Amino acid sequence: MIKVEMLSTGDEVLHGQIIDTNAAWLADYFFNQGLPMSRRNTVGDRLEDLIAVLKERSEQADILIVNGGLGPTSDDLSALAAATAAGVELVMHQAWLAHMERFFAERGREMAPSNRKQALIPATSEMVDNPVGTACGFALRLNRCLMFFTPGVPSEFKVMVEQQIMPRLRQRFELPEAPVCLRLTTFGRSESELAQSLEPISLPQGAVMGYRSSMPIIELKLTGPASQRAAMEAVWPEVQRVAGENAIFEGTDGLPAQLAQRLRAQSLNVAVSEQFTAGLLCLQLSSAQTPLGNSEVLASCPERPETLRQTTERAKAFALQAGSALALVVGELEDDRLNFALHTPQGSYGLQVKFSVTSHALRTRQEVCAMMALNMLRRWLNGWDVAAEHGWVNVVEVIRA
Repeated sequence: MIKVEMLSTGDEVLHGQIIDTNAAWLADYFFNQGLPMSRRNTVGDRLEDLIAVLKERSEQADILIVNGGLGPTSDDLSALAAATAAGVELVMHQAWLAHMERFFAERGREMAPSNRKQALIPATSEMVDNPVGTACGFALRLNRCLMFFTPGVPSEFKVMVEQQIMPRLRQRFELPEAPVCLRLTTFGRSESELAQSLEPISLPQGAVMGYRSSMPIIELKLTGPASQRAAMEAVWPEVQRVAGENAIFEGTDGLPAQLAQRLRAQSLNVAVSEQFTAGLLCLQLSSAQTPLGNSEVLASCPERPETLRQTTERAKAFALQAGSALALVVGELEDDRLNFALHTPQGSYGLQVKFSVTSHALRTRQEVCAMMALNMLRRWLNGWDVAAEHGWVNVVEVIRA
């Protein structure tokens, strides 16, 4: 089995001042290419630490992707660390230096002397092109490990991995088939409850049932070798059965994207009015290119609390005003109770819920409530009752007008 690792560099990553989105992206990308990672490390901008970790991982990994530290400033030390670990000098890559000079000249800018540093690579390394930036990468063999050094800018890093590094890996290694990963996302049930219900299912050899909890959803992942695809697909209906109506989507597109597709197919659009969710619901829908009518975010008005029937009537009036077939309304939080309403061509539905747990952060409760509104729409599209229990959010009242 090919042992693939990633090394992220930089004090800002090590100290949590920025989120390492490159590591998450690469892990997912490599997994889908049949190269699941075995380890990820992070190291700061101290030269001795960089040299030490490169030497250490060169004895353990077959492939190491080193990310960051190729910029023009004094704290960008990856090239120097690589050369020192390999016992070679840094040399100027003249072709890349000329490329950088053209890069700046074409934009009417003078290249700073410090940028020359970005064309210095270890003498025994192979330059790896960066089609969208000024920092070239390079590949270096150290002990048993083939190392690729890449810039930290996400847009540059991703292009280099896809266009430069992955083709080299396919040429130099016999890559296995990508593992199979069947995904189903649920809403409204706890991880422990789902795990207990799924425990009796007999899984194919080498297949593993995984759980990813990210409030407000639980994702179920059945992962296994490509050779077991047919057997995994044979047991998948049992997973779907256990999830039942709590299964809100399959795959990775997300509920807003799947609702958008269904609404477009039926030539429907939806108007959105929000208070407690403060625009989050509209953002999620618009990001998925959902056909939207009017949208509004209303200010909090605690001195004039709204009954569930008033919220439901407001949804109908808002749909008529917007000229939309559908309208979703999220009301204001009052005494840990919240009203939702959905207007449809077949009538209007109101739903009042109460938070049984109030210690969650505001953002978490807003995300839960945005998902509840989307789930209300999903259930109506499925022809189901729009009301459903959601773990620590209890349904108090349901009306239809």
